[in-house]
Amino acid sequence: MSVLDNFDNWKGFLANKLQSAQQQGMSEQTIQNVAHEVGDYLAQSVDAKNNEEAVLRELWNAASENEQQAIANTMVKLVQNQGNTNQ
Repeated sequence: MSVLDNFDNWKGFLANKLQSAQQQGMSEQTIQNVAHEVGDYLAQSVDAKNNEEAVLRELWNAASENEQQAIANTMVKLVQNQGNTNQ
């Protein structure tokens, strides 16, 4: 089963990767830039596996570059908050 098959699994996967990046000293700006790159890749190259991913793809594709960065930043915050509530 892929982490993309279930949105909660995807968020958990992202939360773990985010925590690892922060522990290795990656700056918040770098994390945000990587999140944007991942979002762009997923929107262009990976089929949505669930309704949440389909909505995110539609929002991403409708958004300007600045709006896409805001979506990416929001996803980072979402998984940061998830990680904080799981501890």
